[in-house]
This record gives sequence, structure tokens and C-alpha cells, in this order.
Amino acid sequence: MSFKPLHDRVLVRRIESEAKTKGGLIIPDSAKEKPQEGEVIAVGEGARKDSGELIPMSVKAGDRILFGKWSGTEIKLDGEELLIMKESDILGVLTDSKAAKAA
Repeated sequence: MSFKPLHDRVLVRRIESEAKTKGGLIIPDSAKEKPQEGEVIAVGEGARKDSGELIPMSVKAGDRILFGKWSGTEIKLDGEELLIMKESDILGVLTDSKAAKAA
């Protein structure tokens, strides 16, 4: 099934965190929190000003993002759990530090 968010909404797939700590301890599922990191799957066209002018989105499909703990609405599409959230719920875009230094 295809899904296109409207206005300034974003469709996000959560990225699961590591099951081990840096020290090598395995974290059981019961102690894990839902990840606050995700990958943008699809974006809307953007919000509109009162004048009707389009405000373009700052994120695009494929971006890795951080979002608040209680951000978004959980939905299920084709058996996969995804989030729909407003662009303003996104705290920031993650970049690969190696790629950023090369650019």
C-alpha cells in the first residue's frame, strides 16, 4: 500500500537501538525504551503561509532524524509499525560525521 503524507507531515520508520551496551551487557526487551531515532519514509509537500505560499519541507525521504519521546501517531501499514508526525516534532537530522568532514 502506498501512503503520501499531507501538508507538513512526515512518515517515519523507527530505527531500533543496539541490544548491547558499550560494555557488552545485553539489554532485555522489557527494559528497552522505544527508539527516538528514525528514517524518513515519505514527506508531504509542506505547510502554507496565510498568503498561500508553500513553505518547503526541511527533511526528505531517507534522512535519519531524532524526535521527541511522545511525538507522532503510530500506524500500521502493510504489517509494519510506522509513525506520522508533523515536521515541527522533529528535533534534528543526523548526519554521518565521516561524510560531513569529506564534504
